[in-house]
Amino acid sequence: MKLALNGATTMRADLATDLQAAKAAGFDYLEIWAAKLRRFLKEQSAEELREIFSESGLSPLSINSIEHITFRDAQAYEGIKRECEELSSIAAAVGCPCIVVVPGPLPKGGATRENVIAESIKVLTELCEISAAHNVALAFEFLGQTDCSVPTLDLAAEIVREVNRKDLGLIIDSFHFYAGKSTFAMIEALDPEMIRIFHINDAEDLPREQLEDRHRLLPGLGILPLGEVLSSFKKIGYDKVASVEIFRPEYWERDPFTLAREAREATERVLSKG
Repeated sequence: MKLALNGATTMRADLATDLQAAKAAGFDYLEIWAAKLRRFLKEQSAEELREIFSESGLSPLSINSIEHITFRDAQAYEGIKRECEELSSIAAAVGCPCIVVVPGPLPKGGATRENVIAESIKVLTELCEISAAHNVALAFEFLGQTDCSVPTLDLAAEIVREVNRKDLGLIIDSFHFYAGKSTFAMIEALDPEMIRIFHINDAEDLPREQLEDRHRLLPGLGILPLGEVLSSFKKIGYDKVASVEIFRPEYWERDPFTLAREAREATERVLSKG
């Protein structure tokens, strides 16, 4: 697989530093953290960012992310659509192929599976229409949390199939895959073309219901079944991109160049065993 560094892993570094650290570590791609992108664009243009990518030899993989896109009130949803338009325009100018979108939590009072599917299809279809006008795709990432409306891979895959657009795919994050109790059979039921990005990370040895993003670790340092996930990917022929995404405050205090290098080395060790 090609390798990407996600800007969440180096959260306190700015976008220019992320690019430099990813290049120095030998990554192929950078996933752009949206807040860092907006800070960058206060001083420089999207066209200048495209030039910086070109000069670095790296490619932008995605912009992360538009959060909680479903089950929003009318005013908040209008804001989601404006954000999609904004980031799609920037992505097109930068040469970034997709934007990550994340489902919202279950509404108060809950929702049936049918309600979740219908709401997700409606919102994703409307957002895809916005991004498609800029020739930008969306990547839908389920969250393995008990309050998330789409906590498992099979449900996310059903939604993406129902939307039935080539400009909509899936992200599988190893942390959320494990925390939400998705199964290897769910991976093996997929068309590999549906998968846009594999977010690779590990986690501390805690009960699933206690796991939070801050418990993430570099690949190979925790208890996630990464070897089995990679074996399932191999069965369906997925070998595109593994992107290191780790929300660990302890890591954010470290030198981003050292962290990026260690992230690449750790990921390569795991992939070599898969």
